[in-house]
Amino acid sequence: MAASLQRLGLAGKYFINRTCALTRPIIGSRRHRATEAARQVVLNVPETKVTTLENGLRVASEDSGLATCTVGLWIDAGSRYENERNNGTAHFLEHMAFKGTRKRSQLDLELEIENMGAHLNAYTSREQTVYYAKAFSKDLPRAVEILADIIQNSTLGEVEIERERGVILREMQEVETNLQEVVFDYLHATAYQDTALGRTILGPTENIKTINRNDLVEYITTHYKGPRIVLAAAGGVSHDELIDLAKYHFGKLPARYKGEAPEMPPCRFTGSEIRVRDDKMPLAHIAIAVEAVGWSHPDTIPLMVANTLIGNWDRSFGGGVNLSSKLAQMACQGNLCHSFQSFNTCYTDTGLWGLYMICEPNTINDMMHFTQQEWMSLCTSVTENEVARAKNLLKTNMLLHLDGSTPICEDIGRQMLCYSRRIPLPELEARIDAITAQTIQDVCTKYIYDKCPAIAAVGPIEQLPDYNRIRSGMYWLRT
Repeated sequence: MAASLQRLGLAGKYFINRTCALTRPIIGSRRHRATEAARQVVLNVPETKVTTLENGLRVASEDSGLATCTVGLWIDAGSRYENERNNGTAHFLEHMAFKGTRKRSQLDLELEIENMGAHLNAYTSREQTVYYAKAFSKDLPRAVEILADIIQNSTLGEVEIERERGVILREMQEVETNLQEVVFDYLHATAYQDTALGRTILGPTENIKTINRNDLVEYITTHYKGPRIVLAAAGGVSHDELIDLAKYHFGKLPARYKGEAPEMPPCRFTGSEIRVRDDKMPLAHIAIAVEAVGWSHPDTIPLMVANTLIGNWDRSFGGGVNLSSKLAQMACQGNLCHSFQSFNTCYTDTGLWGLYMICEPNTINDMMHFTQQEWMSLCTSVTENEVARAKNLLKTNMLLHLDGSTPICEDIGRQMLCYSRRIPLPELEARIDAITAQTIQDVCTKYIYDKCPAIAAVGPIEQLPDYNRIRSGMYWLRT
């Protein structure tokens, strides 16, 4: 089916002085000291320390005093920096990183990690490549040394390269069975057609069969430079120790380019669609999105709140008719879909804001109608109570996500690449709290109302309205 389109600060606190609260008030400077102490307790989160080495590599860490830690390299290089000829190189290189170095064979590397009781992993996205290790805090020096070894001294042997071709081709076949990934690849392919973001992370089959050692070496020498790398760590880590380790193991990474530094290619959004009709499939998988904004844009936070207002729903959820999301209520009462989830995918200078849904063939039209109706309500009639509830949910989800050293480390690395700093939680909460219903209406009108969406659909989609009808729904449903 997809082979032909291949892998495209808190408000207040109450205190009781247990010895004299009922007999005398806390006044003057003592009240001030108590208030300040309360703030320190409330905001008593570990500081994210950042240091930049002479070659531009940034070291960022948060020490929470745990017995374990996560340390990793966040590299500002992903499939967006590839072209049609070498698309898939970044992901191929990620596979090759664990296949042996000049110091360790693949077996030696695997045994060393296993004997440490550690975990070593990596992933590639459209804008970033990440290598990270989870280990005991006492093993931080070994973990950093291993990370330095695999990105600077990988042998990239011809035998291993040939073996990994088959592994990646099998991985592509597995991805083809994950319809959500297929639909989102199609969505990027149509939304950012003829640009780097429109290409897939794994690359097309013909590229996987032809990528060679020179392509991998060229990608490393072009992109793995000090200013584009962040060494991030969280858990039981000492920042001073991490700086010393970074200087020793990464101090020789080049800081400058021999020629012109590679620029991030611009990626324009195109309102368009991809439809892959297959009436043999039981369910339709559909994604619709409008162009949003990049990580550092001031409208990012309002769009995150709007995304939370739409929410997500699955038939396995209890109390569907009582959920705060109006779309979830309608989906439950009208049996409109099996599930839906809103998304807000951000890149450096652009983004996709939309909804992914799984529907039976005869409910597609109604589900699309009510989705657009809820989008338009964000532009016109969202209330302060709804926005307040969404803000609380967004803050809760953000805090729950930062549960453990690995997600915290990932948050540090990503934010350092996206913002060149880590936004403190009180600042982030203040920015969320500042959003009002009027803010949501203004921002959603800017990005949703009367805009051309991008649509990707796979399955029995005969009843999916044609593009012009969906496009007109971005206008007339407002009234």
